[in-house]
Amino acid sequence: MNKIDLILQDISLEYSIENIEKFCMSVLDKLGINDWEFSIVFCDDDYIKELNSTYRKKNEATDILTFSDTDSDWDFGTPDDGKLYYAGDIALSVETLRKNAEYFKVVEGEELKRLLIHGILHLNGMDHETNNSDEEMIIYQENILKDFGEIVF
Repeated sequence: MNKIDLILQDISLEYSIENIEKFCMSVLDKLGINDWEFSIVFCDDDYIKELNSTYRKKNEATDILTFSDTDSDWDFGTPDDGKLYYAGDIALSVETLRKNAEYFKVVEGEELKRLLIHGILHLNGMDHETNNSDEEMIIYQENILKDFGEIVF
């Protein structure tokens, strides 16, 4: 069983937290991931800009940051022992999500799904050099998104 902690960092969210959690659980199921725990912090541009500056030395807001705990020395256990593997944390700027949706001419709910999938893929070890549509991770992300097109927050 997976566990996701959803945190609102000084913002309001028009979407159902329960539906976001269900969506993430469905993505984890599709990827065959079980016994994971991670958090998603929904924040504004100022908060994510501070994180981006501190951890990536980029003094700008971004849509999503992922902090994987794969380098930790803590014993996460194995799925068979009943312990959860703490995969890491995702920070998602709701302000940039809205800007992205407008820029790409998609509804905000679609962009939210895209970013959640993106973060989960990063936690699962995938990476990309650019955001170009020919990147393996971006292609995989968009294919997963197609499978969840009917879900509305």
